[in-house]
Amino acid sequence: MGWRIRVVHTTGYSYETPVRESYNEVRLTPRSDNRQNVIVSRVETTPATRSYRYADYWGTTVTAFDLHAPHTELAVTATSVVETADALAPARSATWEELAGEEVRDRYTEMLEFTDYVERNRDLGRAARALKRGKEPADAVLAAARWVREHLAYQPGTTGVHTAAVEAWEARTGVCQDFAHLTLLLVREMGIPARYVSGYLLPSAATEIRQTVRGESHAWIEAWTGGWWGYDPTNDIEIGHRHVWVAVGRDYADVPPLKGVYSGGESSALDVTVDMTRLA
Repeated sequence: MGWRIRVVHTTGYSYETPVRESYNEVRLTPRSDNRQNVIVSRVETTPATRSYRYADYWGTTVTAFDLHAPHTELAVTATSVVETADALAPARSATWEELAGEEVRDRYTEMLEFTDYVERNRDLGRAARALKRGKEPADAVLAAARWVREHLAYQPGTTGVHTAAVEAWEARTGVCQDFAHLTLLLVREMGIPARYVSGYLLPSAATEIRQTVRGESHAWIEAWTGGWWGYDPTNDIEIGHRHVWVAVGRDYADVPPLKGVYSGGESSALDVTVDMTRLA
């Protein structure tokens, strides 16, 4: 049985001199699907702005707003309540022959492509072929995720939002974004469609009802092996009731939580907090 979780994600900026105008996009609204139901979700800003919502190319809800009054601070707070489900088992109906077929490769071509974050690499290509050998597609995905966790050390501060999978691999360290990108590289090398997922993770399975804890912005992967299913390579666990899904794309570039442009002084401080409460 799943959980009901409240997520409060606050991002605060301060500027050295007043900003005259800014244009922003926010991807902080969880998705509703077969394993997650969004009960309520809203995005608020300080100073207050007028905003509108739309779905981007990948189906992610985007809140867009602009601000034309001088300001030295900007805060964006996204509050959501979602119901999550238990873990979804890997899809196992697709064969290697089907994955290599024209129909699948045409339908999911964008999730088979290599990108600036998920670049091809000779050594990692060899590793992917070795991991694939003798396994069914779903088991090959699990093997890739576990290989990444075995070979990459989780160490905050060693990489940034612009770090590519190969760079993290060469450093042998990274965070959840790097674990996801490196897993995507291996899985796409195998010829399996795979996508990047951003969201939140409630850190502990022992979280009590009504308990509020410092949560985590998180990233994991989904693969198509007859149906889409997810796995968390950073923690080597299935996607379950502690995961809240927000956005999906080819890599991080398709899902940044907040991006925009502004006219004025440089940003002097950035503060991000995520508070999560298990409601049921």
